[in-house]
Amino acid sequence: MSGDRFVLEVPAESEGLRLDRFLAGCGQGWSRSQVARWAQAGLVWRNGVPAKPAQFLKAGDIIVVTPPPVQPATVEPQPIPLAVLYEDRDLLVINKPAGIVIHPAAGNPDGTLVNALLAYCRDLSGIGGVERPGIVHRLDKDTSGVLLVAKNDAAHRALELAFRWRTTDKRYLAVVYGVPKGEEGVVDAPIGRHPSDRKRMAVVKEGRPSRTLWWVRERFAGLALLECRPITGRTHQIRVHLAHLGHALVGDPVYAGRQWRELSSKALQEACRAFPRQALHAWRITIRHPSRGELVTFEAPLPSDVQELLSLARSVS
Repeated sequence: MSGDRFVLEVPAESEGLRLDRFLAGCGQGWSRSQVARWAQAGLVWRNGVPAKPAQFLKAGDIIVVTPPPVQPATVEPQPIPLAVLYEDRDLLVINKPAGIVIHPAAGNPDGTLVNALLAYCRDLSGIGGVERPGIVHRLDKDTSGVLLVAKNDAAHRALELAFRWRTTDKRYLAVVYGVPKGEEGVVDAPIGRHPSDRKRMAVVKEGRPSRTLWWVRERFAGLALLECRPITGRTHQIRVHLAHLGHALVGDPVYAGRQWRELSSKALQEACRAFPRQALHAWRITIRHPSRGELVTFEAPLPSDVQELLSLARSVS
């Protein structure tokens, strides 16, 4: 629990690791950025002296960590409706609509998913910090679908580690421009900030390793429905990888451009031009339940805007 004092001895197999990497992988659900902040605040000690995140460890080192207590949430609860797919004492699974952001930030001070969660369930895990209680993963504002929320600290740590070690199986459905030649494939290309537009991501040589699997679910005249499984979890990963593949998401204002002009159907051109967001839906997620240990799968049905687009694509194909 946050606020406790943790004493860890560095085992022989961890010798040579950086302090922040060691603590991020010790099973407590801490991130390297958290460890760095705590070290700067004098809350991480090594062998009796304040430690630095980049220090390399030796076997037998004694690391003492005193995480700061979680601050009470200052975000106001708001009675925003939630589409609950599943709930128990550990988990809340919701079907996030497109158009809602996860947590308050500049330009979105309220009306967020966190505001709604605090009104729905007032005892959410605080381990995520002041602004993101219970949140263990994210979806872009205009991506719809399955989102997991931890309802206690133990569940939060278990889920955070599952995402960090990539033991979750996340599947997305995407409507894209163009029709892939094969039935399935993989995009294995590093992602980083765009060299000239820092608000965008791009496939760049110096980027972080990124990998996305894809399968064709349905083909249309100039469009396709793909199933995607991101193996890594980079910002805008599916959007960037599909655009890199030559099959950008319909409605993507950042990566698609005006590819709707290439469609042969005037009706489909207009529907894609007017589509209000990237046609990406977090369809299904499989995880190991944080307390029961069994594999569980949660699915969110396709939202009406994507269903209507697919119906039109079928009718003109």
